[in-house]
Amino acid sequence: MTRSPVRLLTFRSAVSCSLRVLFQTALVLTAAAGLARGDGPADNNPETVRQVPRPGIELKDADRTELEEGLQKLEQKLRSLRSRRDALTPQRLPDVEIFYRAVHDALAYNEFFSNNDVAAGHRVLAEGHTRADALLAGKTPWTEQTGLVVRGYRSRLDRTAQPYGLVIPAEYSSAGEAEYRCDLWFHGRGETLSEVNFIDQRMRQTGRIAPAGTFVLHPYGRYSNAFKLAGEVDVLEALEHAQQHYRLDEDRIAVRGFSMGGAGCWQMAVHYPDMFFAANPGAGFSETPEFLKFFQKETLNPLPYEKTLWAWYDCPGYAINLFHCPTVAYSGELDIQKQAADIMETALEAEGIDLVHIIGPQTKHSIHADSLVEIEQRLASLARAGRVRTPHVIHFATYTLKYNRMKWLTVDALQQHWQQARVDARLLSPPLLNAVALQTKNVAGLTLSIPPGDCPFEMTRPVRIEIDGQELTAPKAKSDRSWHCQLHLRDGKWLVGAPETTGLTKQHNLQGPIDDAFMDSFLFVTPTKATAHPEVGKWIDSELARAREHWRRHFRGVARVKSADDITDEDIADSNLVLWGDPQSNPVLAKITDQLPIRWDQDRIHLGEQKFAASGHVPVLIYPNPLNPKRYVVLNSSFTWRDYAYLNNARQVPMLPDWAIIDLSTPPGTQYPGKVAAAGFFDEQWQLKARE
Repeated sequence: MTRSPVRLLTFRSAVSCSLRVLFQTALVLTAAAGLARGDGPADNNPETVRQVPRPGIELKDADRTELEEGLQKLEQKLRSLRSRRDALTPQRLPDVEIFYRAVHDALAYNEFFSNNDVAAGHRVLAEGHTRADALLAGKTPWTEQTGLVVRGYRSRLDRTAQPYGLVIPAEYSSAGEAEYRCDLWFHGRGETLSEVNFIDQRMRQTGRIAPAGTFVLHPYGRYSNAFKLAGEVDVLEALEHAQQHYRLDEDRIAVRGFSMGGAGCWQMAVHYPDMFFAANPGAGFSETPEFLKFFQKETLNPLPYEKTLWAWYDCPGYAINLFHCPTVAYSGELDIQKQAADIMETALEAEGIDLVHIIGPQTKHSIHADSLVEIEQRLASLARAGRVRTPHVIHFATYTLKYNRMKWLTVDALQQHWQQARVDARLLSPPLLNAVALQTKNVAGLTLSIPPGDCPFEMTRPVRIEIDGQELTAPKAKSDRSWHCQLHLRDGKWLVGAPETTGLTKQHNLQGPIDDAFMDSFLFVTPTKATAHPEVGKWIDSELARAREHWRRHFRGVARVKSADDITDEDIADSNLVLWGDPQSNPVLAKITDQLPIRWDQDRIHLGEQKFAASGHVPVLIYPNPLNPKRYVVLNSSFTWRDYAYLNNARQVPMLPDWAIIDLSTPPGTQYPGKVAAAGFFDEQWQLKARE
């Protein structure tokens, strides 16, 4: 099928000297702001990994006393608010809780990193009291505020209150009717960007961009993870919360960022291109291997499944998706992180698309003032056009059903995960044709669904489908000008309708790998008895403690924990269950062990034809929960990247696939939970593949 290439220009900005003077002071980003301490070859030794975030300073007694007393008083106010039974208070509690959690955690975990942070802590705590007092009086003035506003939402992942910042146009009023453009702005890497520092910044600094008449939403991203995993979910949850409380135009949402934020922007743009009217990534990285070799000077020797899993966040293989998300990239001419846009420029060129890549002349790791003017002009023009909801042409690529939708097309099944899947589709509408033409690769199931009012087909005739050389007859369009059709592949032939499936299949949000369980509600389920082998119990206790600590340290939440004896039907229905222990120690695991693709008794772990001694090995895996196949069950694992990956965000990709056997003869380290004796992916029916 013929593609329609998009031809744009690569250029350097050149605007008047007066504009340069106007913007340079306020908006130039220094290299120090985007590059974290220690990035580079010094951070390439897994044996000498520094702590991230680093330990904080020792507080003065007077500061500690004042903060602790203030927290106690705020906790009492929160307790009073939680006891209320009105409808409004629970919705507004996260707007107060974020201030309490920020200061509490900074104190509890030694995360005041400078005297300036301590001053920020006092300001954050004071604002928490102001909001609590207002809410106790039945008032929520911050919900009507314009300018700089910090809001909080309750995350479905771990039920914690998470913050985000807003810049609200001065003319906005909740009583109005107009909908507003909203730009998401992703912050750069900041190893000391605690909740205290983030909230304080968002209360006092407008930030790097502030387009006229535009909301700017600053996600926290749960700290410094390049907006991956829980950081990615944070972006989606913060935006959803803002859309519920403000009149944001869903057709004029842009994704933007610089440095680490630029990396996050590339990732969100290629994974969710149909959400945005434009993307504006600056610097950062757009893939793992070349960036680490180029920027980090790191010698990479990935295991096969590690290399495979780079496809989760590496953007070049998804580049064609930017056909649907107009992109204005930026780099400083002298910035080493220009590499990110160069890589994407090459990937897009292979698809017939010329990337708009604005270059800040003689600029290192910062946004040149003239370039910013040019960027804003282009985005303003794109905003006037807005997002195209129902294009007649779709080009879409993915490697996983995690990211399976583009406009009116949804990929329901793949032939093989982690190999590129591709769909090129075109609506062929009357008067001459009433058809859809599709060309696919590595796809086994599709849904085509055009919303009411947008379908171009004539309602009196069936729709003809041309797919991979076949011709099929599909249902007619409905009287409300909507259209819906499912297709599935069977024995090499495409058929109209839903597949007749029996048993498990990989599907959207139920496709693995292990890390995917931590992108939705999850619950750590602890054992109630001793394990069959003491060394296994010791490893499980250590890894569980580490999992709890590092979820808080790296994803800034509190993992929910329950004893296996206390698990309820509601827990099984609502959450992915992370089961710690063995069948002898965890009764929930014992209940389902005969329905998992492994056999685990007191002597052996049986994995297909492979056998491992239960006395020195532990299986970790992800699988649809036999008690509720709409949710996952995970054995003995949290998210799979570890301390070494904290030193550079490009390393933060899953380190284990769907299953692995951990040999306990090698102690846990900064990269792996022990020696990986075997590991691999389940097939599309969640069955073990031939020995990998």
